[in-house]
Amino acid sequence: MPESPSKTGPETAGPGAAASPPSAEKTAARTEAPRVAAASLVGTTIEYYDFAVYGTASALVLGPAFFPSGNPTVSSLAAFLTFAAAFLSRPLGVVLFGTIGDRLGRRQALVASLLLMGVATVGVGLLPTYETAGLLAPVLLVTLRLLQGLSMGGEWGGAVLLAAEHAPPGRRALYASVPQAGPSLGFLLSSAVILPALHIAGRDGFADWAWRIPFLLSTVLVVIGLWVRTTVSESPVFRDAAHRTAQAPAPAPESRFPLATLLKRYPGRLLLGTGAAIGGSAVYYLTIVYSLSYGPKQLGIPQNTMLTAASIGAAAGIAITLPVARLSDRIGRRPVMLAGAVGCVLWAVPMYASLSSRDAWLITGAYTVGLMLLALIFSPVAAFLPELFPARLRYSGASAAFILANTLGGGFAPLVATWLNSRWDSPLVLGFYTGGLCLLSLLCLLALPETRDHEFDT
Repeated sequence: MPESPSKTGPETAGPGAAASPPSAEKTAARTEAPRVAAASLVGTTIEYYDFAVYGTASALVLGPAFFPSGNPTVSSLAAFLTFAAAFLSRPLGVVLFGTIGDRLGRRQALVASLLLMGVATVGVGLLPTYETAGLLAPVLLVTLRLLQGLSMGGEWGGAVLLAAEHAPPGRRALYASVPQAGPSLGFLLSSAVILPALHIAGRDGFADWAWRIPFLLSTVLVVIGLWVRTTVSESPVFRDAAHRTAQAPAPAPESRFPLATLLKRYPGRLLLGTGAAIGGSAVYYLTIVYSLSYGPKQLGIPQNTMLTAASIGAAAGIAITLPVARLSDRIGRRPVMLAGAVGCVLWAVPMYASLSSRDAWLITGAYTVGLMLLALIFSPVAAFLPELFPARLRYSGASAAFILANTLGGGFAPLVATWLNSRWDSPLVLGFYTGGLCLLSLLCLLALPETRDHEFDT
């Protein structure tokens, strides 16, 4: 039986404790909830724009530019390996920003993570290529990718928490889901920059110099994002929890290290929460990263066709994010997420099988259905994962579960898919691989409890 966050440890009020009436400060914070949610969305969109730009560029040009080889598969593997490297550093980001977020505040962690991502992304746009700098070029590229991953380790948990902890009663999933649209919006924004650059500069011009433009434009976006994030207030739930901890006569030493406390008290919740999100991560990254390389290089599908199909699918997922979240506020997180997991299990093979047709309309339709099913999982998960953990461990707990799922299910997905397709040259293997991970998510969701009515102030 999974651990209950409402009945364990000093972070809670204890069984049977009466709920305290909301303070004037907390009421004021909830009136600020729409602005906080919008600020979280802006920051998350920018962070995922930066990440999506690299993912798309790695599929298009970064292999030959930084890892030249006579074998295109080897170049692609090397480029995707640097993509995966950022996921390896994400757990370190969870430790760093989780500690900042759980001890010093959600907002401080989010400002720091956005600044780090901006510096790393602009740095990629300024890098010399292998032809100019030799081995130094890929070394610098991997270093900046590790910094991007470090930043992403703190972004998601802080963004959804800041929105959820400002939310009015009964609308937690709705507000938490607003920044959850950031990954798809970031991808759409990156496509809106990359597609015109491809069209104007041509494939050769893009590979030669125009690939730098999306990275350098991140400077403007990060300045906007930092301004937005520094104008919102700290989470009232965090402030209340910090006040209770400060008033405690003898706080437990382990409470100084949120991740260590999390691993000791809630290992089952952490593992099951990770499993619940792992299938959706595979669907997302195989669709918007790997297939953008696989379709054109292996199947001869035009690059614009793949980018357009993924973009339309992402837009459809965004369109239903808020309605899905509102539904989960009414009927619960698990029914909605279970429906999405079942749908992804059943649709994974048909979705990637559509690539064999090389038909733009069929691929776009298949991707649209797949990314809408993904929204059934990823919209409620923004509230579901934080609700599994108490307030003083929530940043570390939600971030660790989501980031581990992203790393295992998403970060290594392009590498695994490249290897699978080197042995079995068929898009069907992508469907079976993704469907298997979605089945794992389904089983983990069945093992976890409903969290909609969990008292979020503890």
